[in-house]
Amino acid sequence: MTNRLPLLTMRLTVAFFFCLIYPSPNHSFIHASETSNRLPHATPEQSGMAKGSLDAINDLVEQAIGEAKLPGAVVTIGYRGSIVFQKSYGNRRSVPVSEPMQNDTVFDLASLTKPIATATSIMHLVDRGKISIDDKVADHLPDFAKEGKQDVTVKQLLLHIGGLIPDNAMADYSDGPEITRQKFLGLKFNYQPGTKFRYSDVGFQVLGELILAKTGKTVAEYSSENIFQPLKMIETGYLPGESLRKRAAPTQQRDGQWMVGEVHDPRAYAMGGIAGHAGLFGTADDLAIYSQMMLQGGSYKGIQILAKETFDAMTAAYEVPNAKRGLGWDKQSGYSSNRGESMTPSAFGHGGFTGTAIWIDPELELFVIFLSNRVHPDGKGSVNPLAGAIGKVAADAAIAALGAQAGIAPNPAPQSPAIVRCGIDVLVQQNFSALSGRRVGLITNHTGVARDGTPSRILLHQSPAVNLVALLSPEHGIAGRLDQENITDTIDPDTGIKVFSLYGKDRKPSPESLQGIDTLVFDIQDVGCRFYTYISTMGEAMRVAGQHSIRFVVLDRPNPINGMDIGGPILDAGAESFVGFHTIPVRHGMTVGEIAALLNEELDLKVDLQVIRCEGWKREDFYDATGLFWVNPSPNMRTLNQAILYPGVGLLEYTNLSVGRGTDTPFEIIGAPWLDARAVAAELQSSKLSGVAIIPTRFTPGSSKFVNEPCQGLQLLVTDRRTLDPIRLGLAIAVALKKHHPGQWEHKNFNRLLSSQEIFDALVAGQSVEELLQVTQPNLQAFVQRRKPFLKY
Repeated sequence: MTNRLPLLTMRLTVAFFFCLIYPSPNHSFIHASETSNRLPHATPEQSGMAKGSLDAINDLVEQAIGEAKLPGAVVTIGYRGSIVFQKSYGNRRSVPVSEPMQNDTVFDLASLTKPIATATSIMHLVDRGKISIDDKVADHLPDFAKEGKQDVTVKQLLLHIGGLIPDNAMADYSDGPEITRQKFLGLKFNYQPGTKFRYSDVGFQVLGELILAKTGKTVAEYSSENIFQPLKMIETGYLPGESLRKRAAPTQQRDGQWMVGEVHDPRAYAMGGIAGHAGLFGTADDLAIYSQMMLQGGSYKGIQILAKETFDAMTAAYEVPNAKRGLGWDKQSGYSSNRGESMTPSAFGHGGFTGTAIWIDPELELFVIFLSNRVHPDGKGSVNPLAGAIGKVAADAAIAALGAQAGIAPNPAPQSPAIVRCGIDVLVQQNFSALSGRRVGLITNHTGVARDGTPSRILLHQSPAVNLVALLSPEHGIAGRLDQENITDTIDPDTGIKVFSLYGKDRKPSPESLQGIDTLVFDIQDVGCRFYTYISTMGEAMRVAGQHSIRFVVLDRPNPINGMDIGGPILDAGAESFVGFHTIPVRHGMTVGEIAALLNEELDLKVDLQVIRCEGWKREDFYDATGLFWVNPSPNMRTLNQAILYPGVGLLEYTNLSVGRGTDTPFEIIGAPWLDARAVAAELQSSKLSGVAIIPTRFTPGSSKFVNEPCQGLQLLVTDRRTLDPIRLGLAIAVALKKHHPGQWEHKNFNRLLSSQEIFDALVAGQSVEELLQVTQPNLQAFVQRRKPFLKY
């Protein structure tokens, strides 16, 4: 009895505080008498899948039950608006007596609470203009500002990059919910926000408190009133009543009593059963309704929970350190073992500690719901690989159905990233034969690294076959950290070799830098955009090399935004500059090696040029298909999505508009103090731009343009990079700014990077985006032919 006393005391304490704070224990559930809104059932064949294509699920689940990985489960698969598979397996209770699993079993959904209740509630508030995902949490929840956390944003918490510990000590939960709140709101940073992806229950507890602060309602009340009740999800909510507890799946014992309809998570339990990270209960049928609503972009049977743009923002792929996440959702991370391997990049999902998982794939019109109580009875079960295997069976069946409908063979499952070797890797593999006996000047920076991360300057310096005489660095310096004009020469601390700056008073190699050199080598990662200055650095160096009969070797690297797509106007002849070295389009679709060959021929540089090609790269590949580590090419180019947007958003940089420098997401957010974000967003949304969601927001740049000035802005969220045309987006923004802010947007410098007088004049004259794009087509078609002889992949 003595050993049980502390647990019993906690149970009574929680109950007492819960009664004080949450007087209606069943408030988050809808009365069962209300009409259900459930999905229809159909056979797989009726929905277009092959007969028997889902049968493998039975063996997978039965085998896992036989291996004691779970007592039982309910599997539900939806496809094209119908439930095409639903089956219960095993038992929902195995001790002290057995009870069979049923399709209507109520489950402790554990961390499915995070996306379904908390994140959806947050996005619902965003939809209604109550908050922005770029808002600082402390602006709405002042207690959170303690310990220097005043700048953490809502978005950072949704992405688990907010600097917070995964879970704080259980000792913090012993004095009742109110003191508990103060303790987790007052926690110190566990790491610098934005620098790590660290899954955090605490972050979602804070979001739950944010909902309470903004609405006066708990996450249980708000999600019930604004999500579950409108959708008639009659068996979903916090704190299930007696009728639902009778068919709830038990988890483990607490204080000698089985947890049945009582939240398993100890911190949510200590908070009275209601928290932002855990506490939600539900059934497979209810989750199917939610899933179908998400498949349909935020609405179901005429009930809109989220606007399409908000849904797009929530489910977009955000690149965080070593992972891709949605807002509250998993996309591809270390937590994705419950994701079907053959699901498309549009898929989003989540898992729960008790043995739950949900994955939704809009491109396949598919959802997979896996519900189990794998922790029953002893906490030793394991189901994530099982959930992932079930998801793969379902996705394979959907892919095959799409292929059959189109009259083509099914697409194979997406392959793992290719093993791409850059030019430096090939050079090493060839024992530096292309540079053997040469006196080398290496033009490089921090992006010049081999596949294993070793800098090319170290590899050349250590090679007995190569005499590395000098280093030369582009804009941002050899370490890629400087964001300033006139970078001076320095000494490389790793090799002791002098680094000559090619971004100082002069932007080409000086006679001093070329002393004793017979070969210049270029190894820098470009981003596929004409006005990104690394190709200008290469062009200037090639010109000097030709003049001095110096051999020029390019260690090639992939074009990170693919080598197929081109766009934007060709630079006007006579408009050449350091941000426009040659008459090529804004988005050129070439590698630096291919551009070097084009420049050598078209500018008659007379350079003895050798390009050491990449191995394994395909033109259609974006950078994430290469298997290479992302290295920020410059201080404000931090993700692949930013690189994809840059050719369009970057066009606006010389005007009086912030392009997000001084924020965590440069080129993914734009704005100004004078901007009417809602009006411009509505204008852009009405133009039906493909592959991007546009959300009005507020932000305050911490540096650069409009430093410390509150701005209205637009979030630009890449939803489908294959269909996104960044040039169209940039021109559409320019047209919208001219229409809505003719006296405030200073467009006079817009042609600085556009470099097409004809298109600039057409913009000033008020022509439409379509008319502007038509102007570019003849020259683009000619460029396709111009570049053909120089393509190496």
